[in-house]
Amino acid sequence: MVEFFGPLPYDKADNLNAVTLAFVGDAVYSLYVRQRLVLEADYPAGKLQSLTVAEVSAHGQNALLHRIESKFTPHETEIYKRGRNAKKPSHSKNADLAEYNCSTGLEAVIGWLYLTGQRDRLIYLLNGD
Repeated sequence: MVEFFGPLPYDKADNLNAVTLAFVGDAVYSLYVRQRLVLEADYPAGKLQSLTVAEVSAHGQNALLHRIESKFTPHETEIYKRGRNAKKPSHSKNADLAEYNCSTGLEAVIGWLYLTGQRDRLIYLLNGD
């Protein structure tokens, strides 16, 4: 049985496919952005949706990536490159291939940090500090 929200050992997380890590990272990042926006101001639901879409899009994720990439540890950089270079079953309709690949790499890092229980590190990077 899987422990919900329980951390995976690093070796198990490292052995996950990079696209699988990105799948988890996409959900984690979307929830992070949604929670942050809800706590920032009393936006109507439509505004929350449009602000969320702008940030979680490949273009929005690339903006975050360029702010934090220099702060990646060597292992995070390795995971980022695995995600960026992974063969994906689909591609974005609203982003060019390079942007989409980079956003997948970022999502892989987010997914790996989340799955390994590194919440403080994850928040540090997502806040862009």
